[in-house]
Amino acid sequence: MSDEWNPKIQAIICNWCSYAGADLAGGARIQYPPDVRGVRVMCTGRVDMLFILKAFVDGADGVLVSGCHFGDCHYLEGNFKAAKRMFMIKSLMKNIGLDDKRFRMTFVSASEGAKWGKVMEDVSAKIRELGPSPIKEFQK
Repeated sequence: MSDEWNPKIQAIICNWCSYAGADLAGGARIQYPPDVRGVRVMCTGRVDMLFILKAFVDGADGVLVSGCHFGDCHYLEGNFKAAKRMFMIKSLMKNIGLDDKRFRMTFVSASEGAKWGKVMEDVSAKIRELGPSPIKEFQK
């Protein structure tokens, strides 16, 4: 077994667009790092800031929220509401001393399997660059 550190990335994914995009990427055999563990929600508008903070407390090195493009939300304005919350999360992370680059929000549609793979590569590379979450050290 390798001693190489592998990041734990929690993805909170919209059922209608990003999850379908991830499924398309899998069906098309698009390669991307296996560091991401996804949780499907019906809409990113349902994502509470506490979900993101809890992911970090539970050991995530990074968190991704991914949903429909603006104007394509199945619930009309859920992604707008989520985007506003995500700005607040970044601000909160800065205030508590957690690098806000550990969190990212993206927009991937059901037809963008290749984009999903690219997003996963980018997120994984950024978290690898940042290293393990400092919250793990606080918990020790």
